[in-house]
Amino acid sequence: MKKRFAIILGFATVLATSSCNKDFLNQIDPNNQPVSEYFQTENDVLLAVNGIYQSLRSSNAIGESSGLFTEERSDNTGRNDSQSNAGEPFQFGDFSLLSSNTYLKSHWVDMYKCISRANLVLTNIDKVAFGNENTKKGYAAEAKFLRALIYFHMVRKWGDVPLVTKQLTTLEEVDGATFRAKDTAVYSQIVNDLLDVVNSPLPDFQTGANVGRVSKAAGNGLLGQVYLTMALTIDNGKKVENLTKAKQYLDACYNMRKFGQLKEIPYADVFSVEKKSSCPELIFQIVYKQGDATYASSIAANNQAKGETVNSQKVSTGVGGNVTGDLVNEYEANDLRKDFSIKYANADIVKDWFITKFRDASDAAGKNGYGGNDFILMRYADIILMLAEVNMYLGDNATAIQYLDMVRARAGMPDYATSMQNTAYSSKFSSLKLAILHERRIELAFENHRWYDLLRTFTTDELVTYFHAKDQTYFGIAKVANFSRKDRYYPIPFDEYKLNPQKMYQNPGY
Repeated sequence: MKKRFAIILGFATVLATSSCNKDFLNQIDPNNQPVSEYFQTENDVLLAVNGIYQSLRSSNAIGESSGLFTEERSDNTGRNDSQSNAGEPFQFGDFSLLSSNTYLKSHWVDMYKCISRANLVLTNIDKVAFGNENTKKGYAAEAKFLRALIYFHMVRKWGDVPLVTKQLTTLEEVDGATFRAKDTAVYSQIVNDLLDVVNSPLPDFQTGANVGRVSKAAGNGLLGQVYLTMALTIDNGKKVENLTKAKQYLDACYNMRKFGQLKEIPYADVFSVEKKSSCPELIFQIVYKQGDATYASSIAANNQAKGETVNSQKVSTGVGGNVTGDLVNEYEANDLRKDFSIKYANADIVKDWFITKFRDASDAAGKNGYGGNDFILMRYADIILMLAEVNMYLGDNATAIQYLDMVRARAGMPDYATSMQNTAYSSKFSSLKLAILHERRIELAFENHRWYDLLRTFTTDELVTYFHAKDQTYFGIAKVANFSRKDRYYPIPFDEYKLNPQKMYQNPGY
């Protein structure tokens, strides 16, 4: 029974130090302090909130190396190695995923670890006396945003999932929470959490040492995306209402921006390590510390192919971050984002494209590749393209095209009207919907948006048709023809399913 705590909730132990105490007979181990004794001061709450942010960094959660669960599931990236690690990573892009996949289970557990830490804060925050009520409300808002963010990732990947919103302290409580709540209930909780965020005393943007923490701009942006996703994927008779609310919150986020036109911000600046704390396009990011062996970013070095030096001073011996030929072929001629984002490596073991979007070849990062790249979770080009999308679905194509053109202008590309006169463009992207989807693919490549964009844009049957129409030549040994209706969702990890096969029912096809 004890195993259930670790599997379904990923409970995290909160570590805290205690001040010197002369009562040697009643000391508490500072490295094993019970939760009931922990929450005493405002700083204790702050440290617990920081623990939620720390859990996001995991490559098994949504950190910089979590592309296995998103980009590799889409048509953007992949791997031609079906043998390493028992072939389990290969299953994601080959659409041969098994419910026993240990990477899938780790993803599930680490996502619930984030949720568990948020619940820990929200359950115990009222025990602490705050000098300023707004400080308390701000910490609660951060915890609610992070919980909503993780549940948003989970509901899109698995559909119905266990919905836990408080600290669970007994086996009976864990047993009671071991069931899959309907996706509509999960979305309702996400919305409620984010409404508290946008109405909280958090600042519109975080600055200085607080960059990387939740802001109202992030709350509005995520809430807008949630409503947009609900409108297109949840059949609850509220499509127009949800689209209208999506527009409301995306507009609110956009109107908070601290720049004029997107084209004022060079594309390379968005990913510059030197400008990561000051670039006005960035809304929410996971912060990494340059030069630090523990907290540095490794995304630049890990994506670099053998024989290349553009990303990092660290010498690579592998193939780097593999880019599918399908994505390479979708870049338009003269799109500056192509040369910045990808490069062809000529080394004998590579002879393929790899990812160059994340770079830190500075001396500060050094030959160990301890980069300073932050991993961007939300930025304004994403918001702008979602505004194009929502206006299109609301029937306002003129406004939708205006937003689409903002992103194309920054990339040095012709506007939409001009591009549609180009047969190569219009034949590939014959509708405004496909043009927006294309722009999101190119603009946001390798930022873990593509899989979710596909799920939002196409019905399950349309998605099957979409993948089956792909040219297998551009996907290596991963077979796109394997994609079927079951691949709309991930399987529930087998260890979770077997806890209660009725209440933790498996997704169809697995």
